[in-house]
Amino acid sequence: MGLLITCTLVTTLYATTITIANVSLPQIQGALSASPDQVAWIVTSNLIATAVTIPLAGWISARFGRRRAMMWGVAGFGVATLMCGLSTSLGELVFWRVLQSGFGSPLTPISQSVVIDEFTGEKRGPAVAIYSMGVGIAPTIAPLLGGYVSEEISWHWVFFILLPIAFVAFVGVLIFIKPDPPREERAKLDWTGFLSLSIAIACVQLVLDRGEREEWFDSMEIVLEFSLALLCGWIFLVHSLTSDRPFLDLRLLLERNFALGIGIATIFGMLFVTPMVMIPAMIQQLRDVPEFTVGLLIAMRGIGTVISQVMMISFAHRWSPRLLFFIGFALHTYAGLLMARFDMNVSLSEMAWAMAIQGLGVGFLWVPMTLVTFSNFDPRRSAEGMTLFHFLRSIASSYYISASFVVVFHTQKMNYSDLVQWINPFNDRLSFGGVMGGWNAESATGLAGIVGEVTRQATTIGYINSFNLFLWTSMLVYPLVALIVWPPRGYRPRA
Repeated sequence: MGLLITCTLVTTLYATTITIANVSLPQIQGALSASPDQVAWIVTSNLIATAVTIPLAGWISARFGRRRAMMWGVAGFGVATLMCGLSTSLGELVFWRVLQSGFGSPLTPISQSVVIDEFTGEKRGPAVAIYSMGVGIAPTIAPLLGGYVSEEISWHWVFFILLPIAFVAFVGVLIFIKPDPPREERAKLDWTGFLSLSIAIACVQLVLDRGEREEWFDSMEIVLEFSLALLCGWIFLVHSLTSDRPFLDLRLLLERNFALGIGIATIFGMLFVTPMVMIPAMIQQLRDVPEFTVGLLIAMRGIGTVISQVMMISFAHRWSPRLLFFIGFALHTYAGLLMARFDMNVSLSEMAWAMAIQGLGVGFLWVPMTLVTFSNFDPRRSAEGMTLFHFLRSIASSYYISASFVVVFHTQKMNYSDLVQWINPFNDRLSFGGVMGGWNAESATGLAGIVGEVTRQATTIGYINSFNLFLWTSMLVYPLVALIVWPPRGYRPRA
């Protein structure tokens, strides 16, 4: 039990950094003089660094052993977290967030592979459920704690409060994780695969983050970044399929259930973090809502997750994974439908209900994703498989958040142009201030008020469009679920 708790705490430590920082984004935006899309780099830089470094988990485990890897990962994470709290500029904070993720992201597949290896047979389902529930509880509490600390003290303290947890996790690794000798002391890192993949991922992220601001392919910067992404992506693909020891072995996808599980995890990654970023950004951009209230909204999602994960402890082996997938993603679809119906007058309780429904769906998905993905998988390559699993999930989260903000800002500009054409002195409806609630296009003050309202309406439409994207994305997974082979045949070595 000590091992399970330690692995859960180590994974929780990294998972907490996403939700605890989201609550403070508006305060950080004001303190560091950043725009909404720029402050989103605090989240996307963390996720993209996760995508780049999480594939290193397999090599790190083989080269240094899982215990040593977890020790250095937790220690480095703690130092980077301290420096995040001490940051005084956006560039500095993004830099330390990248390092924080660089040290923390390999901890997730390594600790999860420890749980999978230590708990076999019928013990695996309940163990994974407890592991998932523990990982879900902390991100539930984190927004509340982060919102309170940010509101009462400063945004810097949302990072400082993680340091005691990092210390406890480090001690737990020392005590409960068994020393394991490196499997391959001379294991070499595939630098060609690593560098080509890293450059491709970073370039695509830059295109998504800066494309709207730079007018997309009218900008030479975007053209160069996109071209470099294509070139490096091609190099990575060819090298991975021809090398004996590739950085990421794409041939693992030849196993049907593993490939389907990876595809489902990718779509899940798109949906997993996005509402926790988009809804706080929406209400704090359009309304003056305290950080603690935003924390309550995010916590409602966590409460829904915990409820369903508690249910999974009992039903993990009683319900078919296909049924659990359909339930979990149907709840995501319903949550997307609720969010797509938001408007300027949406109440906080309606937002909280949508978040809780999405969280309930999340809790139903972790266990079947793990069981299906690794049902027929070679246990000797569990670390590599878990690395690919979390890599695609993380990169999907990062790209999807950036794409959602692109939808918001692009459609905001389009709708602003459509609406503002009616704001002119020749519109008779705007000539009667008393009738229009004090708006009068014939005065500078009245005109400014009208333009401000048009901006709010256009921004709201932009966010609604991003929620419609969430809704349609949630429907992509159902054909993949239908193709799952269950019950599994188990791992069979190839002749």
